[in-house]
Amino acid sequence: MAVFNKNSTAEEVTAGLDLAGRTALVTGATSGIGLETARVLALRGAHVLVAGRTLDKARAACAAIPGRATPLACELEDFDGVAECAARVNQLGVPLDMLICNAGIMAPPTLQLVRGLEKQFVANHLGHFLLVNRLLDAVRAAPAGRIVMVSSSAHKWAPPGGIAFNNLTGDKGYEPRAFYGQSKLANALVARELARRLRGRPATANAVHPGLIITNIIRYIPRWQQLLAPMVGPLLRSRIKTTPQGAATTCYVAAHPDVAAASGRYSADCAVATPAKVMEDDALAARLWTESERLVRSWL
Repeated sequence: MAVFNKNSTAEEVTAGLDLAGRTALVTGATSGIGLETARVLALRGAHVLVAGRTLDKARAACAAIPGRATPLACELEDFDGVAECAARVNQLGVPLDMLICNAGIMAPPTLQLVRGLEKQFVANHLGHFLLVNRLLDAVRAAPAGRIVMVSSSAHKWAPPGGIAFNNLTGDKGYEPRAFYGQSKLANALVARELARRLRGRPATANAVHPGLIITNIIRYIPRWQQLLAPMVGPLLRSRIKTTPQGAATTCYVAAHPDVAAASGRYSADCAVATPAKVMEDDALAARLWTESERLVRSWL
């Protein structure tokens, strides 16, 4: 079994792999670790479906990706758009070997609502939940389809109990980090419940923590903190990863044969990691699934 670590890059963990004939969809693939994930999977021969907030952004990303890449518009806050994106993928009539839910927003400083719900819960969780459900048949059609939910160690920031079901609107109080943590916990809980539902099938579902990377996701962080990042970076060199390093765990879990049978796991630094206990709460995962189905029922 290959051994990788926090310094491994996406190219290193996929070196020697032949992904020809496989199809991967990556959300948030127009910049940052999403773009690097898409680039490396295409480099190894996969046909990559590059999902971005707009078709123009997705097309621009495809132009920078070696190999076969197809642009898709997928604005995760727009459930109609998510459904249309899934329909376009299904129209291709090919099995989906890798479905990588990578896109996300982080900690808007003030409460923002989408369809009456807090924005991070919608964009990071519900949009992906809908996409996964509408593409599940395509994943099952693959010889060994893999679903990878890009979570975060920030799941530990979630409110007491993990998911504040009585405050999904944020009207009982909004704390940016807590709501971001809640959405990242939700990503991992979806992977856990999916793994249970896929038990006995060759398809798998896992969650990953990419690490601390300075990408566009920090756009909501105050400007003065962003300006400090290049200066603070060297002081935190042992923690901050490069973009190629940040995409490594995602690519490893999505494509490496050593983890083909793994399901329901949480990984970081290309290895199984120990999450907060709340991430291993099967009852919470089942409740979140049921509530999420209710919230997007009209689009399922």
